[in-house]
Formats: sequence, structure tokens, C-alpha cells
Amino acid sequence: MISSLRRSLDSWPVRIFFGVMVLSFVFWGVGDVVRLSGSDTWVAKVGDTTIEAVAVQSDYQRAMAAATRSLPPGQDAPPELRRRIGEETVQRLVTQAALSGEIRSLRIVVPDASVAELAREMPAFRGPDGKFSRPAFDMILRNNGLTEARFLDMLRGDVAQRQLLSAVSAGGGAPEVLITPIYVAEFQKRSARLAEFPLSAAAEPPPPDDAMLKRWYDNHPDSYKTPEFRRVKAVLLTPQRLAQDIQVTDAELQEAFERTRAQYATEGKRSAEVISVTEEDKAKALADQWRAGADWAAMQAAASGQGAAAITMDDATPAQFPDPDLSKAVFAATPGAVTDPIKGALGWYVVRVSSATAATNPTFDDVKDQVKERVVADKAADLMYDRANKVDGLLANGNGLDDMPDDLGLVGLAGTLDAEGMTQDNEPAPIPGSSELRSLLISTAFQTQKGDPPRLIEAQSPSSGTSAYFALVVEDVIPAALKPYEDVAERVLEDWKADQQRRAQEEAAAKMLAAIKGGQSFEDAATVAGVTERTTPVLTRGETPEGIPAEVSRTLFTLKPNEPTMIETPEAFVIVTLAEVIDPDAKADADGYRQVRQAVTRSIGADIGATFTEALRLRANPRINQKTLDQIVQP
Repeated sequence: MISSLRRSLDSWPVRIFFGVMVLSFVFWGVGDVVRLSGSDTWVAKVGDTTIEAVAVQSDYQRAMAAATRSLPPGQDAPPELRRRIGEETVQRLVTQAALSGEIRSLRIVVPDASVAELAREMPAFRGPDGKFSRPAFDMILRNNGLTEARFLDMLRGDVAQRQLLSAVSAGGGAPEVLITPIYVAEFQKRSARLAEFPLSAAAEPPPPDDAMLKRWYDNHPDSYKTPEFRRVKAVLLTPQRLAQDIQVTDAELQEAFERTRAQYATEGKRSAEVISVTEEDKAKALADQWRAGADWAAMQAAASGQGAAAITMDDATPAQFPDPDLSKAVFAATPGAVTDPIKGALGWYVVRVSSATAATNPTFDDVKDQVKERVVADKAADLMYDRANKVDGLLANGNGLDDMPDDLGLVGLAGTLDAEGMTQDNEPAPIPGSSELRSLLISTAFQTQKGDPPRLIEAQSPSSGTSAYFALVVEDVIPAALKPYEDVAERVLEDWKADQQRRAQEEAAAKMLAAIKGGQSFEDAATVAGVTERTTPVLTRGETPEGIPAEVSRTLFTLKPNEPTMIETPEAFVIVTLAEVIDPDAKADADGYRQVRQAVTRSIGADIGATFTEALRLRANPRINQKTLDQIVQP
């Protein structure tokens, strides 16, 4: 065959044919390469820094993934959202480039060791044992489309930027003219006079006829509907289920115990009453008085009279005592006995230990079950990633939920539920796993359309530090429907009565409000209305003591003197007016004033940092290549 092809190449028709093909590749294929290599691939230029399309694309995809998590499965992001996320991504990268340029010029450097230590201390990367977990680290980076190098570079840049901005904003100060009105508004106290018209105190309305009740039923159809139900089929992949199939040997458990032995040991703790004094003779006198039967309150008073300090330490470890000599004496003392004076680096001490908890150093057999639980949990977490990838691949290849292999540790689930997770029998749907998994599965079921293919979804559980996965299909949608009048007649009657009673109390409260606005005193208006008026305790902003409706507390600090108002609560209508206003005294409340000063200073510092960042960005004179950005954000 090859020989025949060679012979045919000697003919003029074939030579002409291949000549045309070569010219076609030259004009079409090479032309495309030339156009690509000659086109601009940058998205922004900030000073001497060029932000390439690849960098923008990477950050843009991560931002889009976060922004579209709440969209129904299978629904594409609208063009407006894509454009907004793209512009926000570019502006963020432009700002980072401007800050990075300033950091380089100021020679701010963050050591590699500091970056690594900071990453290891992040709570998000901790495992069940509370320590840094490499699998958790890898999973979070993978879920966010980040490599380890890229994440550490981002973290280094973030630390350097914080160092720069904290230095810039540190000079921000809060003027007294700004602090004082904020302090007064925050710490002002008020009390209110109020009169309540409880709905439960309203008189029973006259019995309605059938026509009136049916009219109420017709006018309130949403109150008498069954909710929309969905029949759902799902498969779940949870670490708890995988843990059931994991076998571990005693040798593995022993090795894990030796590696983490310190986590199971506990330090001894002691609670002690300590008197500290500078002179030995005073310490002896106080010890004698204590041994003679004086209680702790009397000893505190006696210590104060001698210029000594009397403190208590509750469940303290040796390192928590301020003086090593004191710590050693406390842990050597007999509980309940008053010690002789103890010489320490900070003076003399007299101590009585009130309780003691011995240190523990359990053996492997003592904590074998705990060790096994941790080892199995770690293995299950590692196995989750492998199994999730396999399930994801099967779904991507078009496999249905019924086609999943039996050896993946999946849990099957099928049933009918509403948006609150209740079945048609008004029972909670039996969905295994964490509350986060349950909530996400239910919300996904009501965002998925009937017939949509299943896709694997991760449900993170911050409460346990683990993740689970699920995929579901909606087999049927049972729409909401109006219940027959005969089935809800009793409820219709109760709802109608409640509405009539609410109307009656609202009219009575409105009548009292009008009387007060017309010049009648609060007391007289309440007497005429037949209700009891009362004065609330003095309240601070945001405070809601028992017996005071939250709506009253929220409204109280918006009222002007002698301004009455009517407030509706779920249980009553309330007429409210100011009774007393007490402005705070900054001199007597130094702590409160300092809190406000610190909060205002932080806010001003943040504004200075934002202004400085914007100035850097403007100085760098950023240029945006809108054409390349549009190519990135288009579907």
C-alpha cells in the first residue's frame, strides 16, 4: 500500500492536490498561529508589572466557582454576573500588583519559615486531633483550584501587605469631637413608659356565618396549601460509613499511640488560695492567723491591711503560677493545710490548696479505643478523596445513581420531602450524616430540576472538620395544592377569630395613641383604655431584659422626648413613650470610653489603609485590556 502511494506521488494530479493542501495549511493553520502570537495576551499593566490572561483566568475561575455555588445545578451564570466577577478579579489583581510594587521598593520580606508556620496554624487545615492535617490542606487547596506553591505565594503576599498597611494605618487617631457623640449614642441609657394591648385579652368576636368563613378561605389561599414535595433519589459518601469498613491492626494503633502519646497525657492541676507579701515576719503572722481558723474572706481583709495581695488560682497547671518557687510549693503542699511561708523570686507566700487533680499518663490499653477512633477517622478522610474522585468520574461518564458499584461505600437514599426536610407524614426525612450535609442536600433537591443529571457535591462540616459528598436526582415534583375547605374548616375559623381579635386590639391601641397626641396624659389615656401602664427598667442600647418585648427595646432609642408611638409585636400592640434619658459620663466610665476610642481608631486606620491602597493604584496608572478581559469572561 505504501509502495502504491509512493508511485502515485509521481503523477501530476496528485502533486497538484498535495500542493493545494500545503497552501491551505500555510494560509489557514499558520495564519492562526501568526494571529495568536501577534495578539495581546495581557489583561492589565500596573507600573512595570504585567498581569497576563493566565493569571486572571485562574483567579476568575475560583471566584466564579464561589459565586455560582448557590445557583441551581446545571444553570449557567448570567453574563452580568460573569462580567462583574471578571471586573472584580482584575481590580483585585491590579490592587495587589500596586501593593506588591510598593512592598518591593520598601524591601519588605516575609521569610519562608514564617509563611509555612502561619499555614500550619490555620484552623481550616487542622484535623480531628486539632493539629495540622496534610490531607485537609490538600483537599481545601484542590477544592479552590490552588497549588501549594500558589497558595503559599498568596499567603506571603497577604502577610507582607498586612505589614505595610498596618504600618500606614498605625498613625490614625480618633479626635475627641468624633468619639464623644459615638460614645454617648452607644452608652446612653433610656427607660420607657408602655401600655400593652394583648391579643389574648381581646373579647371573643360574634360567631361568623359560613359565607364569611369561606370568603376568608378564598382570600387566604396560601395559608391552606400543602407544600411542594419532591421525590428524590440520592447516594451519599460519608466518612462515618467508610469508617465501618476500615480495619486496623494493633501494631498500627500502637505506632499511632507512640507518635501522639503527649496528646493523651494531662498535667496535674491545683486550685489554691495564695497570699503574697514582701516581708517574712508578716507572712508568718498571716499564716498563724489562717491556721487559727480564719476563713478566706477574713484572710483577704487581713492581707489587705498588711499591704499584701490575696488571690485564688483555679485548676491551674504548674506553668500558670507566676513564680516557679510558688508553683513547686503548691504542688508539694497537702490539700487543706496552710503552708509555712515560702520564699520566692517575687516575695513570700502563704498557701492553702483547696483541690488537687493528679496528672495522668495513660497506657496504650487505657486509650486504645480513642486511638482507634482517630486512626480510623484519618484513614476514612484519606479514602474519601479517592472514592469521591471515582464517583465523580462515573457520573461524568453518564452512569446513573443505580449504576454505582457496591464497593465504593455509598449509602443509598430515596424518599419524598418538602423544602423544610419534612416527609408527607410530617416527620423529619431520615437523612444520615451531619446537619450541614442534611441542609445542603435538601436545598440542592429544591434547586434541581426534574431530569437534571446527577453531579457530585461536597458538603463541608466545619463543626466536625470533615466533608461528605452526595449526588441526587429529582424523580418527581408534587406541586403545592390548596386543601379542600372541608378539611381545614376548623383552622379557618380559628384564623378568622385571631384576625378579628387583632383588629380589635389594634383599634383600641390606636385610639389611646390618638388621645395622647391630642394632649391627654399617658396615665389618663391608659385608664380610659382600660389597660395598665408601666415603666421599664433603664436599658442600654441593644439590651432586652426579660418581660420587655424586643420590638420595644429596638424602638426605644429612636424616640424623641414626649413622642408616643405604637408598636406591633406577635402577642400585642404596645403604646410607648420615653420616660427617662441618662447620658453617660466619660470620666466615670473610662473603660467604655476607651472601647469606643479603640473602635473608632480601628475604623479610621482601615480608612487610611484603603485610601493609601487607592493612591498606590492610581500612581501606578493601571491600564486594562478590555478585549482580552471580555474573552476571559465570555461563556
